[in-house]
Amino acid sequence: MNRRHFLSITAASLATGATAQTLNTAKPNIIFILADDLGYGDLGCYGQQLIDTSNIDRLAAEGMRFTDAYAGSTVCAPSRSCLMTGQHTGHTRVRNNGSPTMGRVSLWHSDVTVAEVLNGAGYSTSMIGKWGIGEAGSTGVPTQQGFDEWFGYLNQGHAHNFYPEHLWRNDTEVFLAGNRGGLRQQYSHDLFADEAIEFLSNHSDGPFLLYLPLTIPHANNELGRATGDGMEVPDYGPYAEKNWPTTEKGFAAMITRMDRDIGRIMAKLKELGIDDNTIVFFSSDNGPHREGGHTPDFFGSQGGLRGIKRDLYEGGIRVPTIARWPGKIQAGAVSDHPWAFWDFLPTAAELAGAPIPGNIDGISIVPTLLGKDQPGPDYLYWEFILGKNFHQAVRKGHWKAVRHDADQPIELYDLAADQAESHNVAAEHPDIVRQMEGILAKARSESEAYPIPA
Repeated sequence: MNRRHFLSITAASLATGATAQTLNTAKPNIIFILADDLGYGDLGCYGQQLIDTSNIDRLAAEGMRFTDAYAGSTVCAPSRSCLMTGQHTGHTRVRNNGSPTMGRVSLWHSDVTVAEVLNGAGYSTSMIGKWGIGEAGSTGVPTQQGFDEWFGYLNQGHAHNFYPEHLWRNDTEVFLAGNRGGLRQQYSHDLFADEAIEFLSNHSDGPFLLYLPLTIPHANNELGRATGDGMEVPDYGPYAEKNWPTTEKGFAAMITRMDRDIGRIMAKLKELGIDDNTIVFFSSDNGPHREGGHTPDFFGSQGGLRGIKRDLYEGGIRVPTIARWPGKIQAGAVSDHPWAFWDFLPTAAELAGAPIPGNIDGISIVPTLLGKDQPGPDYLYWEFILGKNFHQAVRKGHWKAVRHDADQPIELYDLAADQAESHNVAAEHPDIVRQMEGILAKARSESEAYPIPA
C-alpha cells in the first residue's frame, strides 16, 4: 500500500494492533453486505410482516441488531463514499450522486479506503456489486482503491438496469451475451451472488474482506418511467398470487431473492468451516425509495420513521443494520448505540489489527460489538444538496437537528421521546439549538465539487 496514506496515524490506533490477539483468534474475515434502498421497516426482524426475510432475520437472531445505526447519506454514492473512507458527508470526497460543477465525482489516490487499510494488513479484498464512487479510467475505480479484484457496476446510473449488456471485471468491460439485443437472461443480482460464493470458495484460508453492495431493492428508474413498473425481477416468487399491485409483488420478490442468496452465503461459510471466524455486517445505503411505481407506505418501509430516500429525517438515513460473529457477538443482542457508515473503517481496522488513518470522522465500535460499554459519538453529521437547497442534519445524544438551508431555522427533535420527529421542540430548547448551530458551522470542509447553493 502507498505509505502516503498513513502519514497521520493516531496514537490510539497503534494500540488496536493487539485486537486479534486479545480476542484469541486469527484475524477475522470481514463481509459487508449492503442492500440498496432498503427501508428501516423492510425486514421481519424490524417489524415487517408481509415480506419473507427469514435468512436475514436469522442473522439478527444469531448476532446483534442495531436500532440506531445510520447510513452515510440519504442517496447511494455519498453513502458508499462514507462507508469506504471513514469520513462523513461534510468531509468525504463524494457528497452527492452528481456534482453541479463536475458531474460524477471519483475518489482520488489520496483518499484512503477501508480496502487499502485491510489490504495493507494482509487481507485479500474483493468488491462485488455497485461501486458508485469512481468512473472508468479514473483514480476512483476499485482496483485503484485497495481492492484486489472486483466485478459489477461502476456508477449508479448503469446499476439501475438489472439486465445490463455489460458489467466490469477489474478494468475490463465484460459483455453479457444473455442480455444482448434486448434479451433478458442474465439477472445481475444473481451473477453477484454466484460471484460471492465463488470468492468465498477461493479464499477460505483468509483473511479476506468481501464488500458486497447489492442492487436490491432499487428500482429500474427508466423502466419505471416507461411502464409504471420499475421493480425488475425475474419472477414474483411466493408473491405471484398475492392480490397486490405488480410493483409491490416485484419489490417483495426482490427482497426475498436477496434474502435467499444471503442464506446461500451463510451456508457456504459453514460448509467451508470459516463461519466462526467471519464477521458479517448487513445494512442499507439509505432509506426506502418512491421510484419505479413503488409506494413505501404499502409495506410500511419507513418503520414508523419520518421521511424516505433524499430526506435527512430519520426515515432517509436510519437503516436496518446487523452484525453477526459466532462466539464473539452475543446472539440475539439488540444495541441502541448510535453509529454511522463512517465508523466501519476504524471498526474493520481494529478487527484486523491495522493502523487507523488519522483524518477520519469514524470511531471503532468493536467494544459495542463485543458487548462492552462504549460512550456514544460526540455527534453524527450529514449534509445533502438537493436542487438549490442545502440540507444538514446532526444527531447529538438523543437530540436531532435538521436544517433545510443555511438561512433557515433549525428544527429540533428529541428522539428519545419522538422517534418519528413529529414535534419540533426548537422553541423550547434554545440552548440545544445554539449547540447544534455551532456543530453545523464547523462540521464541514468546503468542496469545489459541492459548493453550497447561493
